[in-house]
Amino acid sequence: MDNNIKLRTYIIIDNMQPQYAAVTGTVVKGDVCMAGMAQLYIELEPGSGVYKLMDIALKQTNAKPGFQIVEREYGEIEFHSKSIDDVTQAGQAILESCGLTINDRMKPKVVSEQIISNVDPYQAQLINRDNRFGSILIPGESLFILEVEPAAYISIAVNEAEKNSKIKLITFDPVGRFGRMYISGTVSEVNSAREAAISALESIKGQ
Repeated sequence: MDNNIKLRTYIIIDNMQPQYAAVTGTVVKGDVCMAGMAQLYIELEPGSGVYKLMDIALKQTNAKPGFQIVEREYGEIEFHSKSIDDVTQAGQAILESCGLTINDRMKPKVVSEQIISNVDPYQAQLINRDNRFGSILIPGESLFILEVEPAAYISIAVNEAEKNSKIKLITFDPVGRFGRMYISGTVSEVNSAREAAISALESIKGQ
């Protein structure tokens, strides 16, 4: 049991959407995930705790690891499987080893959100230059930008936005202090995506 672990993020995604899975698959350094898989995403403090927890989950379950990240302040681990039972068991093994429950996780907080209609060609190019993994932002589209804390919660926001609307995933970043996502489409599409993303975040219970 490790009582020093602070559970910043704990989420299970039941069905990874195609764009979300494709972008995630470009950055994972372990087993490649694919659309339709279930996913477990954990962010914790201190960051070095990821090594022990990764070891516990791998030895007790059939879930496959995508990455273990230790950055300046926090650590993150990701597991995925074609079976949601595998990732659920991995998560439970990790929680039990820390003496925690899912209710000990932090609740997500929306730090900022904005919709930019009819994106200017110059701004589209600036955003596209910074984006190496997702779709291309086309001038004239509407752009929705969402920023959340803790960072890893942006993953479920992205997945639910794609699940419930016909948008393009420009990019997202679940690592660091804040998580950010950029999605584009028509005004109605990005509004639908916004509603789905915010609803998913608001439904998460925690501290």
